[in-house]
Amino acid sequence: MANLITSRAIIGKFYRALEQDIGNTWVPGVSMLFNSDQESETYAWLGQSPAMREWIGARHAKGLSESSITIANKKFEATLEIPVDWIRRDKTGQIDVRINELAQRANSHWASLLSTLIINAESTVCYDGQYFFDTDHVEDDSGSQSNDITYDVTTTTAPTAAEMQSAILKATEQLLGFKDNQGEPMNENAREFIVQIPVAFLSATAAALGATIIAQDSNRIQALGSLGGFRYRLEVNARLTWTTKFALFRADGPTAAFIRQEEESIKVAAIAEGSELEFNNDVHRYGVKAMRNVGYGYWQRAVLTTLI
Repeated sequence: MANLITSRAIIGKFYRALEQDIGNTWVPGVSMLFNSDQESETYAWLGQSPAMREWIGARHAKGLSESSITIANKKFEATLEIPVDWIRRDKTGQIDVRINELAQRANSHWASLLSTLIINAESTVCYDGQYFFDTDHVEDDSGSQSNDITYDVTTTTAPTAAEMQSAILKATEQLLGFKDNQGEPMNENAREFIVQIPVAFLSATAAALGATIIAQDSNRIQALGSLGGFRYRLEVNARLTWTTKFALFRADGPTAAFIRQEEESIKVAAIAEGSELEFNNDVHRYGVKAMRNVGYGYWQRAVLTTLI
């Protein structure tokens, strides 16, 4: 049976594993996917359309304020080398395990890129020329707005469930209040949110979102997960290096906080049977490749909260 494991079979196993593994579920909730057919793409942010007004006198035509951001595609790869003897002797499915791992790592690539984007968002500019998470975003008639807020707790690295609940509500208030460049609310219809946390906040946040009630001193507070009209999804991101922060994202808007750009989706190729590599080194190589990148979209779809 071991002799039947060919490079074609291994490639087939990879694509099957790739299709079965959906990857990190939070990725599509916080980002927009755009296909690309060139080295880079420029995204123009044209501002918002004007709100309805009473028609008095002539029409009041308003133009569109334009900003933009350019995202260059990058080439990514991962290559697995397998000795031919291992393939020939494999009776316990170890090759399958390694191929499945390669597919899982490929599927988690978007999460890796976006996590780096999130971590660096306090020091990297977005389309309006401000840092993505910043305290003084201004666009035309929006007024000064902050998506980088703080919340007081007793222990910044170990908030209680009640403290997390209040902090999440504060972040929600902040997000719902954002205005566009016309001075109109941007998130007034928001009802679905992603609460993304580092691993250390799991217990407190899970209790805040999922418990029936939370006791805080003598008060009993309804948990966020049961608040009418609003839906919160907890997403633990093990890649986050934060110890005192979490992020709230709007997950039901027509636009999102980040951009995923893809010129070439994940593909796998092999140097295997009959190759010079096999002849000289008695190994096969299986390489994964993709051309893509990520960038900052709408800062108004996200709020960073730092516990102080």
